[in-house]
Amino acid sequence: MTAPSTFGLSREARNLHFLLTNLVEEVPGVQSVAVVSSDGLLLLSSDAERNAEAREAREGKPSGPRGSSADLATVVSGIGSLTLGAAKLMDFGATKHTMIAMDDGSLFVMSISDGSLLGVHGSADCDMSVVAYHMALFVGRAGHVLTPELRSELRQSLENDATGSAR
Repeated sequence: MTAPSTFGLSREARNLHFLLTNLVEEVPGVQSVAVVSSDGLLLLSSDAERNAEAREAREGKPSGPRGSSADLATVVSGIGSLTLGAAKLMDFGATKHTMIAMDDGSLFVMSISDGSLLGVHGSADCDMSVVAYHMALFVGRAGHVLTPELRSELRQSLENDATGSAR
């Protein structure tokens, strides 16, 4: 993973980048991670070189290769919306986490706060309980700082990365 530059970001934004980097580097089998806002926009990604693809996708241009964080953000947002609807229909309260096991990998989605979601794409050989544990740690540490102001800063940071602007 190529760590994105955090120069010029607030302390909270730098801390979220640090937590995301730790999640990716410390958990074996994690391939891609995305933090998505309640409106479906990519806020934070383990895939810094793919951040431009997230912006292009929002503008209606072709998206990047399969498996990128931009693609993960799209899937996470859709799953979050689907599970929110299912939870309302079943009247069992809010959805806390979703896990999808596939032949060649796993997808984990966990609620953070205010409808924001953490999505993790894991390899087929990842230990699902370890991934879920580290996701819960991330959510516990990040949830209280993910304010509207910080979400706005993170979105602006992604757009700056995409346009090559200095922060």
